[in-house]
Amino acid sequence: MSTFMGLETSKRGLFTQQSALYTTGHNISNANTLGYSRQRVNMEATAGFPGVGLGAGTMPGFLGTGVHAGSIQRIRDGFVDQQFRQESTKLGFWESKTKAISQMEDVLAEPSAYGLQKSFSEFWQSLQDLAVNPKDGGARSVVIRRGEAVADSFNYMHKSLSDIQTNLGKEIDVTTGEVNSILQQITELNEQIAKVEPNGYLPNDLYDARDVLIDQLSAIVPIETSYKPSGGRAPAIAEGSVTITLKMKNGTPIELVNGSKSATLGTDPNPLIEPDGSIKPIIGLVIKSSDGTLREPEHGDFLDQGNLKSLMNSYGTVDLNAGVPDPATIKGLYPDMIAELNKMAKAFVEEFNKIHQEGFGLPPNDATTRIDFFDPNGLEAGNMKVNAEIIADPSKLGASGKLGEEGNSEIAKRLADLQFDTLGGRLGGSNIQDYYKGVIGKLGVDGRQAQNNTINSATLLGAVEHRRASISSVSLDEEMTDMIRFQQAYNASARMITVVDETLDKIINGMGVVGR
Repeated sequence: MSTFMGLETSKRGLFTQQSALYTTGHNISNANTLGYSRQRVNMEATAGFPGVGLGAGTMPGFLGTGVHAGSIQRIRDGFVDQQFRQESTKLGFWESKTKAISQMEDVLAEPSAYGLQKSFSEFWQSLQDLAVNPKDGGARSVVIRRGEAVADSFNYMHKSLSDIQTNLGKEIDVTTGEVNSILQQITELNEQIAKVEPNGYLPNDLYDARDVLIDQLSAIVPIETSYKPSGGRAPAIAEGSVTITLKMKNGTPIELVNGSKSATLGTDPNPLIEPDGSIKPIIGLVIKSSDGTLREPEHGDFLDQGNLKSLMNSYGTVDLNAGVPDPATIKGLYPDMIAELNKMAKAFVEEFNKIHQEGFGLPPNDATTRIDFFDPNGLEAGNMKVNAEIIADPSKLGASGKLGEEGNSEIAKRLADLQFDTLGGRLGGSNIQDYYKGVIGKLGVDGRQAQNNTINSATLLGAVEHRRASISSVSLDEEMTDMIRFQQAYNASARMITVVDETLDKIINGMGVVGR
């Protein structure tokens, strides 16, 4: 055993405790850094003395030679990370759906003093007033104004819903672009990690940056992760390069990232919004891998999870029929509501006009005024309007049921009673206002369900996030305790060097002077 062995042992202690102190300082500095995982020095005892083998010599006991920093490892639990990303995917879906429904509820605004229900109520009241005095020009003008208000309500809702649908299409384009950017950044980090690990180091801060990106991606699309070792002298606890796959409802998962290669996502069709503002429903996504391989899964193949799928469901999707988009299969939160409004508008306009055509206006042109009250070309919510002839000449409004009887109000009464009519069963046996109430009621139920699921998902995610934080986040109290602990160990190693130095000084300078 060397006389200077104690110096070497204490020197190792100094360097190792110094590394631990520096790591503690790094943790403290990044206490508020997003996605940072606390790090620790894995201290390992160095090989004892003497070594093994026949020529190693013998001595009583096996003398320790000190400590060294085996690795600097971040504290992370992969299982908790997986749970976090699963819950993040669910929350991303329900948050997006809640937002879409909330925007729709703002447009429909029922019950309110300005919505479609109010417009209809005032319209029916004006027709009842007209039935009381069919010759009154003021009553006729009020009916026309109220009719325009009903048409304007349909127009407003249709345009507002279409505008939001257009914005959803643009948001889908932005979201796919965000996904592509995240995938590219992950591949760049994979490349950097693959260069560091084979040299025997753990790039902990690069791991953290990559995990932040994976967390962001998991909120957008449902993913699974796996890891490939980098080889070389990479430590056993090195994570390696991540491989990310997109989970599918049908078929095999689609690879999005593999080492330094990443796929790109786009919509089918692309663009979704034409320059003239027309809207195309989504068939699916086009996923192009780095080697040029194309996958074009339809919208039904994707799991109902993640922000992107929720946006697709709200915007509108369409199935293929013999390889061609089938308009009859267009589904989605906004297309469905617009279709409901169109259905109501068409049934109402056609039935109202049918009765109005039987009526007669005021003399002298009452024999020639059997016309439509609403423009027959406006059979959808977006283009519904009152006939321009009636707006220009209120006397053409057909309130009388008999020619020459301007005081007759038969048609006005029938038009007013249309509020209780089922419109030939075209609205499922309900009158138009009850049918509309049912549509609003269903929207309210869907909105409440989305809100409840959002709250539940957020609660679960919060619980998992708290558990992850308890494992990986920096606690300043713990770090301060560790700082004192490592400082005292450092001081003790330094004091040990002083003791050995004094011992050697006695041997070197104090021996051999007897008798002088």
